[in-house]
Amino acid sequence: MEEIGYIAPRANDFTISTANVDPEIKTIAGPQLVVPVMNARFALNAANARWGSLYDALYGTDMISEEDGAQKVGEYNPKRGDKVISFSKNFLDETIPLQNGSYNEVIGFEFAEGNILAQLSNGSTSILTNQDQYQGFVDNGNDAFGLLYKNNNLHFEIQIDKSHPIGKTDPAGIKDILMESAITTIQDCEDSVAAVDGEDKALVYRNWLGLMKGDLVDTFIKNGKSLTRELNADRDYVSKDGSELTLPGRSTMLVRNVGHLMTNPGVKDRHGNEVPEGIMDAMFTICIAKHDLENKGKYQNSRAGSVYIVKPKMHGPEEVQFTCDLFAAVEDALNIDHNTVKIGIMDEERRTTVNLKECIEVAKERVIFINTGFLDRTGDEIHTSMEAGPMIPKGDIKLHNWIASYEDWNVDIGLETGFQGRAQIGKGMWPMPDEMLGMYKAKTVHPKAGANCAWVPSPTAASLHAIHYHQILVSDEQTKIKERDKADLNSILDIPLHTNPGELSKDQIQSELENNCQGILGYVVRWVDQGVGCSKVPDISNVGLMEDRATCRISSQHIANWLHHKLIDNDQVIEAMKKMATIVDNQNSNDDSYINMSPSFDGLAFQASCSLAIEGRVQPSGYTEPILHETRLEFKA
Repeated sequence: MEEIGYIAPRANDFTISTANVDPEIKTIAGPQLVVPVMNARFALNAANARWGSLYDALYGTDMISEEDGAQKVGEYNPKRGDKVISFSKNFLDETIPLQNGSYNEVIGFEFAEGNILAQLSNGSTSILTNQDQYQGFVDNGNDAFGLLYKNNNLHFEIQIDKSHPIGKTDPAGIKDILMESAITTIQDCEDSVAAVDGEDKALVYRNWLGLMKGDLVDTFIKNGKSLTRELNADRDYVSKDGSELTLPGRSTMLVRNVGHLMTNPGVKDRHGNEVPEGIMDAMFTICIAKHDLENKGKYQNSRAGSVYIVKPKMHGPEEVQFTCDLFAAVEDALNIDHNTVKIGIMDEERRTTVNLKECIEVAKERVIFINTGFLDRTGDEIHTSMEAGPMIPKGDIKLHNWIASYEDWNVDIGLETGFQGRAQIGKGMWPMPDEMLGMYKAKTVHPKAGANCAWVPSPTAASLHAIHYHQILVSDEQTKIKERDKADLNSILDIPLHTNPGELSKDQIQSELENNCQGILGYVVRWVDQGVGCSKVPDISNVGLMEDRATCRISSQHIANWLHHKLIDNDQVIEAMKKMATIVDNQNSNDDSYINMSPSFDGLAFQASCSLAIEGRVQPSGYTEPILHETRLEFKA
């Protein structure tokens, strides 16, 4: 692999030198949202998810059990509310403990010489164990106020209002806890959108422009009522020393451009050829961000004066160098200082993984982000090793040796090259947006793994995942990780091949095939027919999973691999697609805009799904974009 240049010459030790980086990226560890910028409502909700209600996040999800009469029934169930309040006060006891007593005993708060005294039900008072955690307050009038605290670089506000329906039932008058939640948000032009032409790209760029100027507004109907969304203002407090304290009201926004592969008919050269979409994205998203750089918008995104671009689907140092050269050219064209545009390197292709240090070295003056993306990384693992043999079942790949090594390697390389206190090391998405208790139990692994940001599927999930960053100080975990043995490259190169595919029964093979087909169909039918790039798709067991092009890439490549090695044949694939199309149609029966694939099986979405599987081996890097874009353009025409 070294001889053919797949493994690049190893880089000498170095430390990244990226300048002018906001604290949300350098030093504040917390949840990160990824949202389709093509959808104004979603884009605004994500940007505003910097702050979220802990009470709402608990009450409306499976984080709170419905046992003992605590069901989600009617407008409000006091028994469920009591469980929410109990959880929240335990959070306060663990996060900002009192020297004496518990928050369950607090009946009020009083100000005393720049600090807060908690009045307890036994008549005594107590101060914080760590008085530095109290930051200040906001006076909301009518005896309502908020108390601001800080722990592990994250804030939250205890909101007191004894006239509020919740506050008046609480001994201390607490109506809610407002959590600093989604610290950063990736506004996505790539996998979560279906943008195939100039009309689509104009919408993408228009929404990004609205975010950068601060004037994006979206009005929509929800539960029969007309609602309007706009960007939240900053939050003003009086600090404990009496001075003004302002905190950002919005996530710090990054923008994900598309990769290097596709062209787009939205712009053509003098010969009528479509231009590379990645170059389009760089020019337009950076140009639009000048509103923020020159502080001409209503709000400021980067107070440090940078533009943050996440770049996906790069294969090794040469493609990272191309991106850096592209950003430099755009900076020159737009009269922007060099290295203003920063790069997030998505470690989601095998050639980037094995050369991650070398990729970072190329971008050491621009890099602000690396992450592990299990989904695309798995799709590329299958495609890269297509000729080596049949892969193990898709679910088993998650448990294979290379995954753990890949996850550790990413963090090891990031810390080795100086990311601690300078840049983000990210981890991947929780894919089940309805299963928040499962996320809460599982996602502690990300901050413990040294990741100072991790993807969540919703603002609600961000408010819940933020709890983990109060429990775990990521910088301490990173310091510990620096002392461990570095992950082994040979383990990363351990291909997840089936050593004895003959032991798979016909039923096992059929079940795997149908599961893959169902996932492809459920995603592609919305992509092609409705232009939805990312959605919650019921799986074969009717569990809602977040699906995007990366999950589609895995499923299509897995079928292509088994086809190539003759575990299945084309006829089996077509029959499985037809069987699953009927199921997918039934799962979407409540969607008035849905177009059935059965019983004719002659629609564009069904044809595209079959093509992704049967032609998967010959698709560039196993990507789904060429077939999806072509089919969506045909549908729109």
